[in-house]
Amino acid sequence: MNLALVFGTNVVRKAYRFLSSSRKFCNGNFTGDDTDIRFPDLVDLDCGFDEHESIDINREEISARSKFLESAKLSASRVLETLHQNDSGFNTNSALDELNVSVSGLLVREVLVGILRSLSHDNKPRCAKLAYRFFVWSGEQECFRHTVNSYHLLMKIFAECGEYKAMWRLLDEMVQDGYPTTARTFNLLICSCGEAGLAKQAVVQFIKSKTFSYRPFKHSYNAILNSLLGVKQYKLIEWVYEQMLEDGFWPDVLTYNILMWTNYRLGNMERFDRLFDEMGRDGLAPDFYTFNILLHILGKGNKPLAALTTLNHMKEVGIDPSVIHFTTLIDGLSRAGNLEACKYFFDEMVRVGCTPDVVCYTVMITGYVVSGEVEKAKEMFEEMTVKGQLPNVFTYNSMIRGLCMAGEFKEACWLLKEMECRGCHPNFVVYSTLVSWLRKAGKLSEARKVIRDMVKKGHYVHLVPKMMKYRRC
Repeated sequence: MNLALVFGTNVVRKAYRFLSSSRKFCNGNFTGDDTDIRFPDLVDLDCGFDEHESIDINREEISARSKFLESAKLSASRVLETLHQNDSGFNTNSALDELNVSVSGLLVREVLVGILRSLSHDNKPRCAKLAYRFFVWSGEQECFRHTVNSYHLLMKIFAECGEYKAMWRLLDEMVQDGYPTTARTFNLLICSCGEAGLAKQAVVQFIKSKTFSYRPFKHSYNAILNSLLGVKQYKLIEWVYEQMLEDGFWPDVLTYNILMWTNYRLGNMERFDRLFDEMGRDGLAPDFYTFNILLHILGKGNKPLAALTTLNHMKEVGIDPSVIHFTTLIDGLSRAGNLEACKYFFDEMVRVGCTPDVVCYTVMITGYVVSGEVEKAKEMFEEMTVKGQLPNVFTYNSMIRGLCMAGEFKEACWLLKEMECRGCHPNFVVYSTLVSWLRKAGKLSEARKVIRDMVKKGHYVHLVPKMMKYRRC
């Protein structure tokens, strides 16, 4: 049993042919690079201060920073209050000048974030105008220059308000003022323009741009492909790849990883096989992420023996399977309903010295809950806490759902309280899961109590009407 079960004989033959045991372990940020990032050792420097003086200086620095933060937040509140007085005949610039506030990057951020938070369906056009007026005013202040992050925040406001033309004009202003357009800039544009059907236009703009900062990618095409993958623009990825080849850029491991994942998501496994084969002919070896993709597909395809072969082969070529690889495989097998194989690979992970993290435990617990094996989910939950892995909001949501499915509503409500006591704040999904199951079981008073407690804590008050619409089944 081997990789041919899923990817075909040619793919497996090529994989074994060009992989070498000298392959370096890739632990970067999905860049496909083998560069090791090292930091210099920290050393003690004698700066002429004794221990007590150093403590006093630290306290003074902390106090000064706290005062600066408080001052910026107070000034931001005054600016926001002034902006919202923008009635007919109101001179925004004069009113802002009269405030006599000290303009800083923090102040600009606080004001723009405040406007972003105040957005509603009815005030979007007004908020977009207020944000831009403040942005222009602050940029005109002496000894102040906007940062790229300020531009990004304003872009996000324009995106939320549907002001796509304004986004493009702001991008042009960025370039004209000498600011670099980064992958973050691209992500903001592609996310908003994709919804408006303008994704291809955004891509063309960045392909032609000479100021697009593509670090840490080898070239801007990889940055664009990686961004498109993040927003699931799979069909556009193939078009960008064709443009990349026409411009004379050759794919690297990152490019192939993106293309293979794209074709898997599009259900084109034939193209997947060809890309894997082509990758081998180019002399490129699968890296950390390539194997993660393979394990994901083998898991979802319920191919545990082929997955085991792949894990063993990874060790042969110098890539030790990590908790990420095992979790990816277990998640796939769980979705395929093969919990026996999930438990086998979970135990195998521990055996080879990989410590399961909260994500891995949550995947196991969710698998047991979905299959109705609540007792095993409880055992896994207990084990993770004993091993020092603190459950997160997703773990608690799975457990609460499982307890409700088993009719153990008291335990589910108790778990919600325990969750809060441990400092893990429930999200709306947790509350709505518990409320909907309580209502389905006819426990209306308990459901109302959960909602009252949620409102009392000030959580998701605006979503209560949505929660009340859940029907009893």
